Amino acid sequence: MRFRHPDGTTVHLAYCTNVHPAETLDGVLAQLRDHCEPVRRRLGRDRLGIGLWLARDAAHALVSDPSALRELRCELDRRGLEVVTLNGFPYEGFGAEEVKYRVYKPDWTDPERLDHTTALARVLTGLLPEDVTEGSISTLPLAWRTGYDDGSADKARTALLTLAERLDALQELTGRSVRVGLEPEPGCVVETTGDAITPLASISHDRIGICVDTCHLAASFEDPQTALDALTAARVPVVKTQLSAALHAEHPHLPEVREALAAFDEPRFLHQTRTSTSAGLRGTDDLGEALAGDALPDGSPWRAHFHVPLHAAPATPLTSTLPVLKSALTRLVGGPHPLTRHLEVETYTWQALPPELRPRSRTQLADGIAAELTLTRDLLTDLGLKELP
Repeated sequence: MRFRHPDGTTVHLAYCTNVHPAETLDGVLAQLRDHCEPVRRRLGRDRLGIGLWLARDAAHALVSDPSALRELRCELDRRGLEVVTLNGFPYEGFGAEEVKYRVYKPDWTDPERLDHTTALARVLTGLLPEDVTEGSISTLPLAWRTGYDDGSADKARTALLTLAERLDALQELTGRSVRVGLEPEPGCVVETTGDAITPLASISHDRIGICVDTCHLAASFEDPQTALDALTAARVPVVKTQLSAALHAEHPHLPEVREALAAFDEPRFLHQTRTSTSAGLRGTDDLGEALAGDALPDGSPWRAHFHVPLHAAPATPLTSTLPVLKSALTRLVGGPHPLTRHLEVETYTWQALPPELRPRSRTQLADGIAAELTLTRDLLTDLGLKELP
């Protein structure tokens, strides 16, 4: 979906396909048929943006076989889909029964991460629509925090500088620009937008910036206006924004609130949980750990890294951080000029919701994703953007 900002800029809106597990190119092609095109039809649009997640094997197949890349591009066109952004965070196995800490490997100290991201950039230049010259890729925020030292930081910085050089060369070769954004996430080396400023300043290259995920932003209790103003002041480019909402519990000391939270404690993904105290941010690596005894102070609200559907906040006594998303979006695209041109709805936890909230069919999932995009479209038009055909 495309929108015209009042300043004339085109802003792209997509939804991320990591909600549909696929490890191979055949799996990706099936996603387009079984999920993405049905969402487009529900929205009544001739064209729908998708943020592709390409696992290692799929990316390798595309970068090593030009005919496979042409086939994917033709299939996108045939089904009324377009790609301007990729999710390069998960490397493989995102649909496994247990993902947890595995999603952070390989990190930016491992050459595999550099090679994979380079491959994604090459693929993206072949998928961009004819009238679009800039693509974006989100990636993990350097590494999970444990075991990361000065030597690790040097390796990661060197890898990102090499990536920037490769992206420069790719533009010279193809005429298309690709930028990569570190995506701050609770528990990682770069947990907050503030944590990103120093490492990105040390790289000082406009091809490497930040991907702001509004669920992660909220889970770390960052104020969107303050965070985005700081990035602007530091001249850190917002390469893309993932529009998502975290799980919010206003009164975590109450038994009924803990019981409601326990329904979201599931085995596939980490749900880092945070609370803001007078002594600063406190947190646990997972929701179950927070619920076990006194691991986390419960005198202030809790927020958990659980991407809840944008249009359907959990039932009381829980809610979502949709107001944080709205505030961030106002700053991102509501001003005289947009801070980013690539927006992506990323709710990959549909099948991790409590059983009674999960979609029971492809039809229900497509309906839910379409509802999220409809809500987001309305937020954008309320800010003065005009939806384009």
